[in-house]
Formats: sequence, C-alpha cells, structure tokens
Amino acid sequence: MNIGIFGGTFDPIHRGHIALARAALERLQLNRIYFVPANLPPHRQDALLASYFHRYAMVALATAHQKAFIPSLLEAPPEAPFSTHDKRPQRPNYSIDTVRRLKETLKKADRLFFLIGIDAFSEIAKWHQAEALFREVAFAVASRPGYSLADVANALPEGLRPAAAVTKPFAKEAAKGEIVLKGATIHLLDGVHQAISATNIRAAIKAKKPLGKLLDEAVAAYIKKMSLYQQH
Repeated sequence: MNIGIFGGTFDPIHRGHIALARAALERLQLNRIYFVPANLPPHRQDALLASYFHRYAMVALATAHQKAFIPSLLEAPPEAPFSTHDKRPQRPNYSIDTVRRLKETLKKADRLFFLIGIDAFSEIAKWHQAEALFREVAFAVASRPGYSLADVANALPEGLRPAAAVTKPFAKEAAKGEIVLKGATIHLLDGVHQAISATNIRAAIKAKKPLGKLLDEAVAAYIKKMSLYQQH
C-alpha cells in the first residue's frame, strides 16, 4: 500500500492542511494518510500551543469525513489515554523517530510518503537526522509560486544536495513534478497551496470574523465551544 504521514502542530488544523492531504491522496494514489499532531514539536518548543488533547480533537473532527484520513496518537504524551508511548522521559517529537515507529506496524512492501508544505521543507536540512529521514520515506511537498526546482534541490541536506552547477539551470523552473536523486525522492504537488496560517486564523477568531473559509465547520464550532485562542 501507499501510505502518507502528515505531522505538524495542527494548531489548529485548517483547510490548507486538508487540501494538501487530498491532493496527495489523489495524485500519489495513497490508501491512507495518518495525521500526527506533535506533542513537543522540535521547532516550537518555546511557543504557546493549544494543548495536545485539543489539537488531537480538532484533527479528529477535520478528518472525520474522509475514510482514508486517520488521526494518529503516534506523538501523544505518555499520559494520554491509548497512547502508543511508554513512560520514558519525554523528548521532542523528531520525525525520524515517528516514521520509524509507524514503519514497525507496516508491511515491508508498503511505501511511505511524508507530507509537508514547501515553506517547512525549505528548512529540512536543519531537521534531526535529516538524511536518514530521506532514506525512510519519499516526500510529498505542497509547492507554491515563488519556489523553483533549484530551490527544492538546494534545500536538501548537504550529503544529498546536487552540485550548484547541476541545479543552476533549474532556477527558473517552477517547483512541480518529481525530483529523484540518489537517496531522495520528492513529489511536488503544485496548485495546492492556500494562504492560510495560524496567525490569520487567530486574528479572525479575536475579531469574531467568520471562519468557514479557513476551518472545517466542526473545528470552528469546537474552537468556539472550548474558547480556544482567545488570549493568543
């Protein structure tokens, strides 16, 4: 089977996330996609996040209409009900650890695709054991205008990055299609990006503006019911 893994803070999950997942599901013929809210995201350890439990609940609500979308507890805190973790001291949720944990439950013939937006992908070389992550999964990257094929290739970890002379001719080529290198496979999903961010969602909430264009209705109702993001 072709299986996607989509991690993030999901603070909150929004229509842009769902658009990326739907595009990957269709274009890469995925059988299922695991949505994995992070308990302790490495890049946002000092940020004020909604609790893991609220973020997981919103993921469950947003994915309820698509049978292939599965909310996952792979990065749940140890004290969470039904957590897949043991009781060892917590450390940041590194993607390489999560991917390997998921692969333990899959068949060897299954193919795993890591879903990510291109802005986050541009920082991929800084991730924990980045080169090892590329050996474990193929990447499905939501592209957007302003990024070229050269930008994508140059974002790779140093050990996987093509020489500058190789990437230079692609500096004006839009980031779409596929990049297949030794040790890295990247599927670029163009026409997917939506200009939605946690910042403009929270601004809309504080201004009491309609959220229908930003969030699934059930997620918007949950945020209102639980009074989330009122102080952010």
